[in-house]
Amino acid sequence: MSTLITNIGELVTNDPDASDLLGIRTDAAVVVEDDRVAWVGDASAAPAADTVVDAAGRAVLPGFVDSHSHLAFAGDRSAEFRARMTGEPYTAGGIRTTVAATRAASDDDLRAGIGRLVGEMRAQGTTTVEIKSGYGLNVEDEARSLRLAREATSETTFLGAHVVPPEFADDPAGYVGLVTGPMLEAAAPYARWIDAFCERGAFDADQAREVLTAGAAAGLRGRLHANQLGKGPGVQLAAELGLIAVDHCTYLSDEDVDALRDSGTIATLLPGVEFSTRQPYPDARRLIDAGVRVAIASDCNPGSCFTSSMPFCVALAVREMRMTPAEAVHAATAGGAAALDRADVGRIVPGSRADLVLLRAPSHVHLAYRPGVPLVEEVWVSAEPRD
Repeated sequence: MSTLITNIGELVTNDPDASDLLGIRTDAAVVVEDDRVAWVGDASAAPAADTVVDAAGRAVLPGFVDSHSHLAFAGDRSAEFRARMTGEPYTAGGIRTTVAATRAASDDDLRAGIGRLVGEMRAQGTTTVEIKSGYGLNVEDEARSLRLAREATSETTFLGAHVVPPEFADDPAGYVGLVTGPMLEAAAPYARWIDAFCERGAFDADQAREVLTAGAAAGLRGRLHANQLGKGPGVQLAAELGLIAVDHCTYLSDEDVDALRDSGTIATLLPGVEFSTRQPYPDARRLIDAGVRVAIASDCNPGSCFTSSMPFCVALAVREMRMTPAEAVHAATAGGAAALDRADVGRIVPGSRADLVLLRAPSHVHLAYRPGVPLVEEVWVSAEPRD
């Protein structure tokens, strides 16, 4: 079964061989066959297909690739948000509130919550999402969170090293032993990645290294939360270990920036966090100008950033992090794909997965030009229309 999408006013391809960042084509068309892009070119030269979709001069983009989210949770932390907005500073302590609610939730409740949030993401153009555990913090609930997340995505991340749970408050070394032993063994069958929160109030560099090393031995690839609340060793550790991505990167020294550039580790920036916590935004302009690869993700979670909207994050990146609209869209599509080590998503080129977004707008610029406006007209995931 083939579909021709034609009369596209602006097509963002993210073709790595193009002369511009987004590989933009005008008056374009795309043919998809089965679940793949089969052809890209001028509308006037498009081959025949079984069905035809008229884009009516609107823009078509690759689906957003959200490479950092925490959707496997229960409970509500709006009171914490309200308190922050009255001047109380953000700390990681609220995570333990979600842990209690998540442990108490049924499988059906957690599954429904994941499905609801993935549905929100799909409606806003996200076609690939990574989902972390990290709100179970015991063997049973970490494995359960990942098992349920795996029903929604293949991009699942074991984050047992999120914070030390209350029952290990006096024995953090014992908890690291649990994470790297029985918890990892139970979680690994449902995970592709392993992550740690390398931050004050969470895990130090030696503990994070121990977690990531154990994960690698179990066949999981490493990621890292780092430098969110202040300068610290996390970014340097990510570069040292050759991790594909390190996330947050809000507070960086010159040495951190150099390490990211030299290692090729992607800095995944999460502007929704800074919007929700009133912390300073990461300086994306500094990173890009230094030659660091950058991705944008939502960090959808119940505490520090409860947004599922990648278009909103694109608009924040342009307004608050000094990215151009092209840079922000690229970071939210091809950048996110690179942060997940995926070459089949985040672009519209022959052979890529047919994940496409049709905007109610003539250009990608409108994602930042019209913030908060629902511009996503239609979403295809593996060539299938999704509501």
